Amino acid sequence: MSRPQVIRDLESQAMKQNVPEFKIGDTVRVNTRIIEGDKERIQVFTGTVVARKGTGISETFTIYRTAYGSSMDRVFLIHSPRIAGIEVIRSGKVRRAKLYYIRGKSGKATKIREQFEAGGESKETSQETSEKK
Repeated sequence: MSRPQVIRDLESQAMKQNVPEFKIGDTVRVNTRIIEGDKERIQVFTGTVVARKGTGISETFTIYRTAYGSSMDRVFLIHSPRIAGIEVIRSGKVRRAKLYYIRGKSGKATKIREQFEAGGESKETSQETSEKK
């Protein structure tokens, strides 16, 4: 095997398979493993996805949130073993690839419209109702 092939194999083994699909503008909840001495705990970080960068094992995403009067950005590696899980709370509808402009804003200026499913219900629910008829 050549060196690039070995690297690709190692990267494919380290990549997570169960990463949920999310995009810029979505509100997500990231469960992070925090190790303090011998103890391990889960810390939750909730915020809006501002950016996604990279591909493969080095893909990252940036989350922005305002809490207790202070704003913060946090960058996560998608395939990091420190991330216990990612949950999509709300889908946002935006027309930009990066939402860095919301950093200095507050209040209504930071609002992102919600993306709704067609018909207001999920695909599974609409299929079940059509089968009952």
